[in-house]
Amino acid sequence: MLLSACDAPFETVLHASNAFDARAVWLNRQLVKWPGADAGARFKLYHSATGRINAVAGAKVSGADGSLTMAVHPAATPSDAAQRFKYVGAGALLAVAQADQARLPALLKQQLVLVQESADGTVRDATALQIAGALDDIYAAAGKTAGLGVSAAKDRTGFKLWAPTAQHAAVCTYDKGYGKAAAIESMRFDATTGTWSAAKRGDLSGKYYKYVVDVIAPGKGLVRNLVTDPYSISLTTDSLRSYIADLDSARLKPAGWDETPVPDRVAAQTDMSVYELHVRDFSINDNTVSIANRGKYTAFTESGSNGMKHLAALSRAGMTDIHLLPVYDIGSVPEQGCVAPQPSGAPDGEGQQALVGATFIKDCYNWGYDPYHYSAPEGSYATDAADGARRIVEFRQMVMALHKADLRVGMDVVYNHTYIAGQNEKSVLDRVVPGYYHRLNAKGAIERSTCCDNTATENMMMARLMIDSAELWTRHYKVDSFRFDLMGHQPRAAMETLQARVDKAAGRKVNLIGEGWNFGEVENGARFVQASQLSLNGSGIGTFSDRGRDAVRGGGAGDSGEKMFSMQGYINGLVYDPNAYAGQRPKEDLLRTADLIRVGLAGSVRSYAMQTWQDKVMELQAIDYSGQPAGYASEPSEVVNYVENHDNQTMYDVNAFRLPLATSGAERARVQMLGAAINAFSQGVAYYHAGFDILRSKSLDRNSFESGDWFNRLDWSYRDNYFGVGLPPAADNGKDYALLKPLLANAALKPAPADIAFARDAFRDLLKIRASSTLFRLRTAADIRQRLHFLNTGSAQVPTVVAARIDGAAYPGAGFKTVSYFINVDKVEQSIVADGEKARRYRLHPVHSAGGAADRRAQAARYDSATGRFTIPARTAVVFVE
Repeated sequence: MLLSACDAPFETVLHASNAFDARAVWLNRQLVKWPGADAGARFKLYHSATGRINAVAGAKVSGADGSLTMAVHPAATPSDAAQRFKYVGAGALLAVAQADQARLPALLKQQLVLVQESADGTVRDATALQIAGALDDIYAAAGKTAGLGVSAAKDRTGFKLWAPTAQHAAVCTYDKGYGKAAAIESMRFDATTGTWSAAKRGDLSGKYYKYVVDVIAPGKGLVRNLVTDPYSISLTTDSLRSYIADLDSARLKPAGWDETPVPDRVAAQTDMSVYELHVRDFSINDNTVSIANRGKYTAFTESGSNGMKHLAALSRAGMTDIHLLPVYDIGSVPEQGCVAPQPSGAPDGEGQQALVGATFIKDCYNWGYDPYHYSAPEGSYATDAADGARRIVEFRQMVMALHKADLRVGMDVVYNHTYIAGQNEKSVLDRVVPGYYHRLNAKGAIERSTCCDNTATENMMMARLMIDSAELWTRHYKVDSFRFDLMGHQPRAAMETLQARVDKAAGRKVNLIGEGWNFGEVENGARFVQASQLSLNGSGIGTFSDRGRDAVRGGGAGDSGEKMFSMQGYINGLVYDPNAYAGQRPKEDLLRTADLIRVGLAGSVRSYAMQTWQDKVMELQAIDYSGQPAGYASEPSEVVNYVENHDNQTMYDVNAFRLPLATSGAERARVQMLGAAINAFSQGVAYYHAGFDILRSKSLDRNSFESGDWFNRLDWSYRDNYFGVGLPPAADNGKDYALLKPLLANAALKPAPADIAFARDAFRDLLKIRASSTLFRLRTAADIRQRLHFLNTGSAQVPTVVAARIDGAAYPGAGFKTVSYFINVDKVEQSIVADGEKARRYRLHPVHSAGGAADRRAQAARYDSATGRFTIPARTAVVFVE
């Protein structure tokens, strides 16, 4: 190839081709299955190196370089292929003749079209083929080939790219992140692994590179793609070129990087208390951070800022982990020239969202669920996106700063989809190995159930890319834990392999949690055993539980119209304090919901038995939750409890809908802390959204992923929660504007600084209580079965009070002989009598009785040892100990 190829457009079509559906599926190097095809027909596999095949029904094939005859396979499908491709419909099973199998690796570099022919050779039907099964079989050795990506050493710089279907490949090197290429080097193909490699003399660290690959792209033809490295470790501005570096180089390490210890405060996964935080949200609105660092990784290094003081206070109280929303390279945020609109207007105005909507494509904000390069830090959070080294160093500075605050660092990772696919300019994987890395439907189109272009981590090299990437973040950035977006779209087997690899890389346990939702084309194990809620038992990998979340909040994520108001939850008035929309719901609804709260408090453990509101003793797995078992986990480590995260409305905003309108600001703050208490006292991992503790509002926005700084702000000065800063963006909220406007215009719904301060301090006290005893963080299901005992259950219960005793005798780290907690969600004082609790020496937890305790109302809670009566003030969570 000529050097000019390095400065060409991202795509050059060398020979255009016709488009075909890909309804046939390679099962392995020998077998093809064509669903719906008549097994009694004649089949030929046509090939063309330039992609010029024309196959029209009723005519003969033209433009092909040759063909192979495919015979119907007389035997059964091998068990491994049958299991992997069990979702493929019934149809003709065809085989490549033994004599032709050696040709297949070369033919897979060409356009392939499978044709069903009539006796006279005319086309009856024609289809392209889905290639993953063949590539994974032929190039099985690629799963263990070392050193994919760039490697820089003192006297040599190497490049390795897995591209088994490429006809030619070369690497372009550039002295800078902009300007003309300096050199082009042809790459050598390894027929065993499907990998192309090249080496150049000298250490090229600090320079940049791209690959040129000639591939057959479905629907396009033979194309020459100028593309970045799927294994990029850093990039220049807007990800235009990959960066050459050795991540072990001293020049990429901040002073003290190798010596700074990782916090050692999570002995078991249930010790985790997690604060979910967006890098830009953290500091962009904090005027105590220097201007250059606002919205950047380096904001975390300013220990005197309001934001870092807030995180340090949470750490001291018992928060263990900061989970960062995506910080890998993001495709949807411009890294140069992005805009930061400054809206203004009435609390219920439409102008704010109109400005945000007009600029969202070019503004500086996105949550980041748009993966571009999985293993490179995002450039918009660096102080100079043009410098590939800067983002590496500054990311590490952020990690060091959080570790110094005794906070572990978690990453939100999105291996289940890419930002874009196909021949789009910001597509990477599909332009290197077209048709391999993404999950395809029955016609060969990419599945998009996750919102975007779904990856196929059941394919060997996509699974490897995910695992290699997670290992890189663990090894080179000291990441302590991962939160997997839509983890149910990954195979359990791949996640367990990943767990082993990151643990080995770190030399310690790396905690894995994720969204285990079960939906889409993989639902109910349609393609593989998923890493989903019901399929991870015994793995130790945690999934977010919707059981307690929905019971606490009420309703569901998709509620709109009057259902946003009427579907009250346990803490915001269900039955006991109906709002104007709720009507009079039966007491049974509250009793049933109270049981679901207890399910969450017991860690959603399958085998835990409790008395239900119908006076039956049932294991949690026998209790119904929308047709699923309410208890779904084998161990508490497999459950992540939460009542708010970045998705959907914040808790404050949900309560704006569901609490009666006359509820005061002080009481709204108390209600929010009831949700915090349920989360803090639940067995399993405790997970909180940043700002939950300061009554964060997004002005009723149900989906703020591209709502800009305006709707996502945090105020670490504790003066404002940003309720009533305008109607939220119309795209997701507009249909409900008539209902939202009166709420946003109601000044009484905006909390006073005193309400925010109460929530802040009460939340920290709850963290201290959870941290004070391992009884709130029991290690095993057996521990929960043995030690957790619910009080006030059955049909005669006081349904607005959940209460439990946890026995601490001889339990490591218990700190107390007994811990008992009580959560009264009612707006009036309630009492319960527990005969088994008579004659104990209960006292208030030391956090409640301390001079600086935030919730003075809790100090009015009473225990009568003669009768076993506990009296709990209105809207109060209280813990007694002995």
